[in-house]
Amino acid sequence: MLDLQRLRALHAVSVHGTVGAAAAALGFTPSAVSQQIAKLERETRTVLLEREGRGVRLTDEAWQLVDAAAELLAIVERAETRLEERRGVPSGRLTIAAFASAARGLLPSVLADLAVRHPALDARLTEVDPHLSVDLVAKGAVDLVVAHDWDIAPLPAPGGVEQAPIGEDLCDLLVPEGHRLAGRTAVRRAELGGERWICQPPGRVCHDWLMRTLRGAGHEPDIVHQADENPTLVALVAAGLGVALIPRLGRGPLPAGVVEVPLDPMPVRRLYALWRTGAARRPAIAETVSTLRAHWPTVAARGTVTALPTASG
Repeated sequence: MLDLQRLRALHAVSVHGTVGAAAAALGFTPSAVSQQIAKLERETRTVLLEREGRGVRLTDEAWQLVDAAAELLAIVERAETRLEERRGVPSGRLTIAAFASAARGLLPSVLADLAVRHPALDARLTEVDPHLSVDLVAKGAVDLVVAHDWDIAPLPAPGGVEQAPIGEDLCDLLVPEGHRLAGRTAVRRAELGGERWICQPPGRVCHDWLMRTLRGAGHEPDIVHQADENPTLVALVAAGLGVALIPRLGRGPLPAGVVEVPLDPMPVRRLYALWRTGAARRPAIAETVSTLRAHWPTVAARGTVTALPTASG
């Protein structure tokens, strides 16, 4: 008899790519995941993972078990959904994946609200890049995803995945104090040529949007500094090292030396909640999506950011 938890561990490794990442997603230690898979190997008398460099590779036999695990986990999910639906209240574990600024700026208040109103619901958050998170929810690695897209880079939703809009996040041009654009009330995209840009690395949604937008305006972007986190980008702008386009969600107060300048038209990214069609009737999904949308107006209203006072002030 194959153990479902051991199959779940193997399935997580197949989705996340490493034992460590699978452990983080499941809420276990890497050692615990390795032990589960080792026991599964003994039970099946089959080698499932092989060393490959610093990581692991699934064998052909492991992929056959992964396919079976995906089917079994889908059956379990449907059964859990029906039971939760009969109870009529959000309950059980709900795994949520969200991109960095949503995890920082939106999810804390949402999770706290859910914890107070629905103590039987065990909601757990993982920070994941939006490009990866959609695949994770489609494969059943997480229950709910908060992702975003831009007008020129729509978010693809695979078959079997439903989505609902949460809200729109405005973005501003951030420049160092004393920059030629610092005193402007609005700047058109055609005026952005010749700037030294600070942005996220290639492959990130924000980076791709910046490249497409500036090239569409006739400018080849000069990317001088790259960083994953928005606070790092803001710190580089504060040091006078370039300009950046930063969304308001989760940005926090701007430090002294950084000036916010609106673009015309103002860039907007759209936030979505995504979940598997098979879990659509689960009360935990419906309540979490409703809570995300209910909290968004308050979060968006905090988007008017003022500079922190200087030491002398």
